[in-house]
Amino acid sequence: MILEITVENLEALLKKQLGNLFMFNEICEGKILSAGINMALKKCEYCFSRSRNKYYSKNGETFFSPWHSAQNCIFLYYLSRAVFEIAPEARTLADRIYYLNRTLNGADLFYEVKLPDIFFTDHPLGSIMGRGEYSDFFSFAQNCTVGANNYLFPKFGKNVRMLSGSKVLGKCNIGENVIFAANTYVKDTDIPPCSIVFGNYPDIVIKTRDEMYFRQFEEKKPDKART
Repeated sequence: MILEITVENLEALLKKQLGNLFMFNEICEGKILSAGINMALKKCEYCFSRSRNKYYSKNGETFFSPWHSAQNCIFLYYLSRAVFEIAPEARTLADRIYYLNRTLNGADLFYEVKLPDIFFTDHPLGSIMGRGEYSDFFSFAQNCTVGANNYLFPKFGKNVRMLSGSKVLGKCNIGENVIFAANTYVKDTDIPPCSIVFGNYPDIVIKTRDEMYFRQFEEKKPDKART
């Protein structure tokens, strides 16, 4: 994977950001952060290599830039989760990386929420991804919410897209190949596969499409990516 800046500079940047905004202890946390960065970059390479977005590749190879907000948002999520998995006793460092992501990119992606190995966002501002069950090729835009109702969360099949302002709450079983139109609000409702969803609960409209329709939204296969 091609990096806009070196791993060393990326690590130095993160230490400065964490130190300036919150705090960072090089002696206690330096090795944990380094290991987390390496793990997060591998996750990003696997994820980004599946994207058709032109900003995720350069000269035919997968590309990562910390100056691209969506890429940085995904990276910081993977980093906070990696730190939590590597050293659960260093939870406060994972917390600070999570808050750094909220500060820089305006998205709430908590590290205890297991987002899939392949997910995307183009404009993460104002979005909150709660403790649902997610599958690969999940994507969300700005001001999207996944959350609970009566302590129950949604379950998403593969290739689900949430367009701007859409919300999915509660006990919802979402099939594969589903698009939530802009500003859609769904609560405690199952959605069949190959559907486009409009409207607001309880008056939602579900329009089905042939599976071929959704292939235009499929992400590329990693034929040229180094994974």
